[in-house]
Amino acid sequence: MGKNKLEKFADMASYPHVFEYPYSAVDNVPFDMKGKWHKEFFKNDHPIVLELGCGRGEYTVGLGKMFPEKNFIAVDIKGARMWTGATESLQAGMKNVAFLRTNIEIIERFFAEGEVSEIWLTFSDPQMKKATKRLTSTYFMERYRKFLQPNGIIHLKTDSNFMFTYTKYMIEANKLPVEFMTEDLYHSGLVDNILGIKTYYEQQWLDRGLDIKYIKFRLPQEGKLQEPDVEIELDPYRSYNRSKRSGLNTSK
Repeated sequence: MGKNKLEKFADMASYPHVFEYPYSAVDNVPFDMKGKWHKEFFKNDHPIVLELGCGRGEYTVGLGKMFPEKNFIAVDIKGARMWTGATESLQAGMKNVAFLRTNIEIIERFFAEGEVSEIWLTFSDPQMKKATKRLTSTYFMERYRKFLQPNGIIHLKTDSNFMFTYTKYMIEANKLPVEFMTEDLYHSGLVDNILGIKTYYEQQWLDRGLDIKYIKFRLPQEGKLQEPDVEIELDPYRSYNRSKRSGLNTSK
């Protein structure tokens, strides 16, 4: 019989590579690892890569196995999901993987200036009703700038045409350097071991015949960021663990 949520949370309390700082705790408890991830946790100077909204953590664990010369930190607020990747990495004895349970809206509280080199956004909720909740909005880009290295890399992998289109307009509005962009990843000729890592939910979307979209771009430190002022057609389907789209046809 599988473990319930309470049992999973109890397990993670004893995991040395899991840090839990939800909203209720972060205002009152300083995060001592900020600026010290390399020296005190990973004990090396390898680049740090974040996966924001990691779900079960499949991407973080997969990348950690592929790149022992990099450090990976998976971030999500839902600890019961995160337990899967945290358990797998612990059992595999992985020393270059950590998990941080917190709200991404306060992500800058956990990393110092220039401490992170890359960010992965894997199948983030497109948040079609409110731009400031989208993980590729300028609201979040400003937060990423506080800890991402100059011209640090951001990867977006998504099933959502809305999220892809919005991000494309955001990049264009701010003239951010794009390294690769495709609306159909698995027919682009780009797929390699990295992009070929498939999360549980990604496989569900592929089985439904949805195209997977991917953008790799850089985030310079200089320049004032502006939100794109465009209307974008909403996704016409209910995605896993996402609320049904509104009756509107488009959203900014």
